[in-house]
Amino acid sequence: MMDITSEYLKERANVITAEGAEKAKKAAPAASAKGKMTAALAAKTAREYAALALLRAQLNRDNGGYSRAEVSVTAVTTTVEADTATMEATEDARLYYPNVPAGDPEYEEYSVPHTLTFVRASDGGWLLDSDTIDASLTGPGPVTQPGQPGSATPSDAESEGQLEAGGSTVPVTDVEDDKPLETDPAEGSVRTRAANAGYSYGKMVSYANKYWKTANSDYRKYGSDCTNFISQAMRSGGWNTTAGSFVTRKDNKKWFYGSFESTTSYTWAGAENWYWFAKKHSKRTRILSNVWQLLSADVLQADWKRDGIIDHTMIVTKRGSKGEIYLTYHTPSKHNVKLSTLLRKYPNAAWYAHRT
Repeated sequence: MMDITSEYLKERANVITAEGAEKAKKAAPAASAKGKMTAALAAKTAREYAALALLRAQLNRDNGGYSRAEVSVTAVTTTVEADTATMEATEDARLYYPNVPAGDPEYEEYSVPHTLTFVRASDGGWLLDSDTIDASLTGPGPVTQPGQPGSATPSDAESEGQLEAGGSTVPVTDVEDDKPLETDPAEGSVRTRAANAGYSYGKMVSYANKYWKTANSDYRKYGSDCTNFISQAMRSGGWNTTAGSFVTRKDNKKWFYGSFESTTSYTWAGAENWYWFAKKHSKRTRILSNVWQLLSADVLQADWKRDGIIDHTMIVTKRGSKGEIYLTYHTPSKHNVKLSTLLRKYPNAAWYAHRT
């Protein structure tokens, strides 16, 4: 089962890459794994691989796409009941970028749990029958997987009115109130943020780079962990918590972390609550008119369905030499994902870009 799983996930990742496209010219994308899955899954996989091939072509035009993939799989648990088996496994992958300028990230990486089921074949071996990742994930899953992110649960905190209009996604030639696109701001140097001079943006980015995959044991992990992760990064860079308690945890004017969920503010781990605290009440952020104005340590939030509820929160871990923006987040755990890739895959989302 482990061999089948590894082979299948490696093939799936290869389909999105230039290297995979070259292999597809010589054989069907699922050629080696096809005989090790049920007919129903083989048909479903073929449809998904066709969609991935289309996305690959689009990304090649948008940002160069991916050159190759590296995938490793770790089995967490395996249970067998009669002729059915279930494996919980973690896929760790790197999708390499082509022609990377000096100093820019070389690859996007992710760590995603899978639940795979197998059925017994007539020859006594195993056939892969299904592969699922957590459908409740509020962040973009691996680019190798179809589907849309899940939606956040509406907050029962106090009503704050309407969100600001989402930021434009049309590329711009300069960055509002900051240095030109070509500049990646270093801590305490390029960024012209006099009002926020006490913050360490470098520490925020370093925190995200360190804990994108393995959570900091000093904090709890939430089912939807994206905003919890961003709050940790902001705190590491100098954001001070407010006073608060169980009684005030629903108050969006408060931002604090306690030993229990019941003594932690909604603004700490709730995406929309964080928006209201950061932008309206503390004024620690302001909303940018265009997502391409984001800089290192800025925060990007998304409303996938444009239903007025913010679903997901990400941090900018790098602004590339040519203006590309690289984002890192939890739920699922992903590192240095290109903004242009997210805009291509989720064209109907509303985006809220925060200058921190």
